[in-house]
Amino acid sequence: MHTIAVVAFEGISPFHLSVPCIVFGDDLLKLGAPRYRLLIAGEKIGSIHTMSGFSIDVGHDLSGLTEADTIIVPAWGAPSDRPPQALLSALRTAHARGARLVGLCLGTFVLAEAGLLDGRTASTHWAWADEFECAHPEVALNRNALYVDEGDILTSAGTAAAIDCCLHIVRTDHGAEIANRIARRLVVAPHRQGDQAQYIEAPLPKQGSGDLLAATIAWAIAHLNEPLSLERLADHAGMSLRSFTRHFRKKTGTTFTQWLLGQRLAVAQRLLETGSCSVDHIADMAGFGSTVSLRQHFTRAFSISPASYRRQFQSRPALRSVP
Repeated sequence: MHTIAVVAFEGISPFHLSVPCIVFGDDLLKLGAPRYRLLIAGEKIGSIHTMSGFSIDVGHDLSGLTEADTIIVPAWGAPSDRPPQALLSALRTAHARGARLVGLCLGTFVLAEAGLLDGRTASTHWAWADEFECAHPEVALNRNALYVDEGDILTSAGTAAAIDCCLHIVRTDHGAEIANRIARRLVVAPHRQGDQAQYIEAPLPKQGSGDLLAATIAWAIAHLNEPLSLERLADHAGMSLRSFTRHFRKKTGTTFTQWLLGQRLAVAQRLLETGSCSVDHIADMAGFGSTVSLRQHFTRAFSISPASYRRQFQSRPALRSVP
């Protein structure tokens, strides 16, 4: 069973602590995937105070990190708060043995302080971007990204982006369908690309809100197999092309072309993971128009062909523990 350790500390935000707990603590067995083993680790076992005025019990000290295949550092208290040396050493040791490390929001500062982000690209909350670049010039900060996946190390922006990052990990481990089922339980966007801008009004529409733009986006998602254009969506929303373009960018944080491609690629992923129909048929159902177009866009986005992705995903073994 894949073990995930979440680091807790004195004065932690209970909300930020709950983000990985609720995503990875969900009963994945009911969703058709193996469960993660989740544990909370701190400097010492026992009670710690949260920033909200109540206390929580920590069941493991930092030695618990030696059991973890993935270690998550939630939002740290403040960029100026230096992490304990014992925690930094434990993170370095875990990374050296092959554990996957995740820094959510200001947790990115902790990974950087440990020297694990040197020469890498990372993300953190936009409000502390200047402080991060000043303190860690050796790290390439992507100020706009919701999250950055470098394989063995992932970092994210603020609270909502932390949820996106955790869902991305589930998607990587268990596939798009399982991640989407968890997202539906949490009533959050099933998939936001990591390079999507942080400054957005809302990633996906709320059903029944009476918002014509939201209703149009929902309609477009249901008709991805059809030819879709800005003009067609603007007409559906009853807006001028200029007004629709402006409001669409504000709501989704991206252009219509980028959004549409991301939605179609997500559909193709799910079909390749869970279905048995041909790649040609998937290209039609996802709205790519041709197998060549699907192959080109899919390979450019994921560095693997659709056929190879299907073989790799369907033949991948269950998550194994890191020695």
